[in-house]
Amino acid sequence: MKIYVNQMGYLPNSSKLAVFALSQDAEAPAPAISGKASLCTTNGTCILEKEPVTFGYDEASGDYVFQMDFSEITVCGTYVIKWQDAVSYPFTVGNDLYSDLNILLTRALYYQRCGSELLEAHAGKYARPACHTAPTVLWTEYKKFLDGELSETELQKFDIRGGWHDAGDYGRYTTAAACALGHVLYAYRFFPEAFTRELNLPETGNGTPDILNECRYELDWMLQMQADDGSVYHKHTTQHHAGFVMPHEDTNQMLLLPTSSMAVGDFVGTMALASRIYRPFDADFADRTLTAAKKSYAWLEAHPEFLFEHVRECGTGGYGDRSDLDERMWAAMELYRTTGESRYLTDARAIFDKQENPVQYGWADISGFAAWALLEDELTMDTSVTGHGDLSSVETDFRTAYKELLYKDADRQLEALAACGYNVAMRANEYGWGSNLTVLNRGMLFGTVYRLTPKPEYYTAVVRQMDYLLGVNATDYSYVTGVGAHAFCNPHNRVPASDGIDETIPGFVSGGANGSRWVDPLAKELIPEGTPPMKCFVDRWECYSLNEITIYWNSPAIFCAAFLDNMK
Repeated sequence: MKIYVNQMGYLPNSSKLAVFALSQDAEAPAPAISGKASLCTTNGTCILEKEPVTFGYDEASGDYVFQMDFSEITVCGTYVIKWQDAVSYPFTVGNDLYSDLNILLTRALYYQRCGSELLEAHAGKYARPACHTAPTVLWTEYKKFLDGELSETELQKFDIRGGWHDAGDYGRYTTAAACALGHVLYAYRFFPEAFTRELNLPETGNGTPDILNECRYELDWMLQMQADDGSVYHKHTTQHHAGFVMPHEDTNQMLLLPTSSMAVGDFVGTMALASRIYRPFDADFADRTLTAAKKSYAWLEAHPEFLFEHVRECGTGGYGDRSDLDERMWAAMELYRTTGESRYLTDARAIFDKQENPVQYGWADISGFAAWALLEDELTMDTSVTGHGDLSSVETDFRTAYKELLYKDADRQLEALAACGYNVAMRANEYGWGSNLTVLNRGMLFGTVYRLTPKPEYYTAVVRQMDYLLGVNATDYSYVTGVGAHAFCNPHNRVPASDGIDETIPGFVSGGANGSRWVDPLAKELIPEGTPPMKCFVDRWECYSLNEITIYWNSPAIFCAAFLDNMK
């Protein structure tokens, strides 16, 4: 018997669920287990006895599952749950849990900073020298240099630095950056009260909220990725991933990979959004981002075709796609929301009709960001945010159509949640690479729909997605470093794998369970064939398909944590 709880804990007035599980074959008879479980303080005082409810066999975990709802416990404190001979990890009931979590999640982005020194005053024992500050060259020219067609002195040099390392590697990618920034900037836009605490950044105290200071570091790098003609370079990396060395030890040539239409669309959406958000704090920066967005949108209009070149000789992350409709729709919608020019709304509405299910929040499909822009006044609960006067018939129709799709998808995911013994909105066949992104993206979907239609089941669904991330899952891990009694601590990330420090940087989100274990040699070796997909996880830094971190796995966790902190 195992007892799974949110190892961080629960808000006093939110739903609380513990899961009890026995590994069992699907065809085996139900185990004969009865009796009440006890919720006790850490000093042994029992304050609640309750008989768990039988859920039954859970396909994704291969477990026979029981559940115990203890939402009636609202007194702050630290507790454990006991049943039969099993005891849960300790957990807390408290008001500031998600506020504290968000500080860790956001500061993890700070630890991903490239191009500047991390000083001990801000990074503590994780301080390190500046990295990747040498000039960058175009891949197209560098390839000619490698082939002997150009000399080194003939290479055009660019001074591009800054931004966040994307993941466990040291590359920076425009589409990934836009995805992470979209999550975090909209989290601030919808739940500003959740971001009032300081983060001990170099910029702290400059009059701008620290969450925006951290995003500004990424935005400043992203602006450098815009080419003179308005197109945007797809990625900024070396030719191949660095070995497991510290970032300042990676001295390979930095390259600009060819522009893509997805990168341009993502750039436009991000910069138009940033213009609205930063205007109260830095009008000059807001003007600059809006000018950049308009310039790149003009490029999109002049290039209606899908453009992406996969450079096979460059072995870093591809971030390829098969459509740029979602990026173009987001770009148009953000420019409409920022400028009020109806032509952008017309463009966005026309693209909406061409997409099958435009309610996604991952880097490969960011169509849901357009819904955030379209419905921003309703989601912020502030009718003054648009400033564009009465709604046009086009916008009214667009809102109605988009809401219907959001409600439909949220209800479909609620069905998946109800069918899972661990109450996470995942089906057994959905545990692929970066499954925690899917978990968290559905948390953002539920949070979005709750703001539009505040039904308790949508709020509780956000709670359940975060419960899963923080320990109510069949691996027995909290998937956030430094959070919980049994948090994963060996991320596939070159810095903690190389820094010689025993304690892992806190606040990183793991990719999570991956039923496609065969894509990763060590995972295939360590995880037996036939392991249920929710259990396909090992805490080894070498297992890149399970345990890598990325900025856009942290960012939806920031959104969901801000939602719950705001709604406590």
